[in-house]
Amino acid sequence: MELLDRLKWRYATKAMNGQKVPQEKIDTIIEAISLAPTSSGLQPFEVFVITNQEVKEKIKPIAWNQSVITDCSHLFVFAAWDTYTADRINKMFDLTNTIRGFKNEGWENYRQMLLKSYPQKDAEENFNHAARQAYIAFSQAIAAAAFEQVDATPLEGFSPAALDEILGLREKGLRSCVMLPIGYRAEENDWLVNLKKVRKSREDLVTEID
Repeated sequence: MELLDRLKWRYATKAMNGQKVPQEKIDTIIEAISLAPTSSGLQPFEVFVITNQEVKEKIKPIAWNQSVITDCSHLFVFAAWDTYTADRINKMFDLTNTIRGFKNEGWENYRQMLLKSYPQKDAEENFNHAARQAYIAFSQAIAAAAFEQVDATPLEGFSPAALDEILGLREKGLRSCVMLPIGYRAEENDWLVNLKKVRKSREDLVTEID
């Protein structure tokens, strides 16, 4: 029940107090991101962890001037691959073979199937697929932060094109998709902190098929 208790504790924090999150907690969140499942195990995204205050100040105006951008301890930016390429696919398959210490015929056949599929698709379709994988890891980061009793604020309210320019993402073959400020709540300035969490009832959310 501890995980559920922490998830009930968390909310989309609207004001943070600037207090630094201990590095070991940040490392735990990053490890949780790394352990998130992704389609074909490709991990088609990168995460930028920003503590530089000047960079955060540049980002704030293109993110509706939300205070959590500059008042957070660490700003996580999830950036997905702009498309799938043979090099990117091969790199992850080669890494798998290296770590496992052997080649598997079925796995190599699967590699060839992906190579004949993804790189030929439209880049926008590939980016949208990669972004969905980033969101899986993003959700896991939120849960990990809650477990560490660290506040987090999911943010889609920003200009991706402007953020890409600030961080030089397009040159890296990446496009931003979502941000996650990490820090500690400033209860005295946060209108949401004492409001009850609102969620659908189980009956409205879940359909059980026996």
